[in-house]
Amino acid sequence: MAAGTAAQSDVDDALAEFQGHLNLIFSKARSLWKESAARIHPELQPAGYKLLASIARAGSTNAHQLAELFEMDKSVVSRQVRMLEELGLIESRPDETDGRLRVLTATPTACAALADVRGDHAQRLRTSITGLTQDEIRTASKVFRLLAEA
Repeated sequence: MAAGTAAQSDVDDALAEFQGHLNLIFSKARSLWKESAARIHPELQPAGYKLLASIARAGSTNAHQLAELFEMDKSVVSRQVRMLEELGLIESRPDETDGRLRVLTATPTACAALADVRGDHAQRLRTSITGLTQDEIRTASKVFRLLAEA
């Protein structure tokens, strides 16, 4: 039983280390969202940046879908969407199938700015994982996928 307890302790230690690194990643992500938002527009908040990036990635979406995706209150999403429109980063039009909804699309200016930011992020990532093998990168990707699906 002592071997089982030692093995469990080793697993617990490894999980604690893993969790600590995840906390650092989340902290870094928040800083990166703040920095990225400021690069897009000085008045853009990190929450607005995340919404804008999602709108651009999707091509078009609506506030209801964004609220569900990010598990945000609809009023928060509405305020952010309004700010994105005021900053000229998204356009809104009535949904042709449901007049109660507005279809949101990123403006060409926003798409270009997002592409620049994403390019820089990709380069940062590439630089930080330079020493990893392709198999190690795939394993890390699998871990992140499992966490995302949890």
